[in-house]
Amino acid sequence: MTSLTDAEQVERANTALYEAMERGDHEGLSRLWLDGDVSCVHPGWPVLRGRGEVLRSYALIMANTDYIQFFLTDVEVSVVADTALVTCTENILSGAPAEEEGELGPLVGQLVVATNVFRRTADGWKLWSHHGSPVLAESDEESEASD
Repeated sequence: MTSLTDAEQVERANTALYEAMERGDHEGLSRLWLDGDVSCVHPGWPVLRGRGEVLRSYALIMANTDYIQFFLTDVEVSVVADTALVTCTENILSGAPAEEEGELGPLVGQLVVATNVFRRTADGWKLWSHHGSPVLAESDEESEASD
């Protein structure tokens, strides 16, 4: 059995972040973040600083999201010493609140580009910073298709 490269370990940690969000697993998500000085920018939000504020934001998002699924594309991982940078596109499918109890509300799609910065720790790669920005412009392929 071969051991994973740093880039593979980072990509697994990055994937675990999105899987925890999909499951609504706040405890699992908390284990992925560094202790102390972290930062997070959710699309349309101001910068959040500090572990407590960042984790509260995820708890709020999870409590108000009935369904969410991430399809990650354009994933690029770069590792330099004990720091890693991941850029990706979050293709998000989420469920709005349902009108009737026990039903799924309408599904909404959204594209967000994300930058996730990880630091190597004794417990593996931990998230130091997340920045998500909504994609508002069409790609060249989309604009050519609409012409």
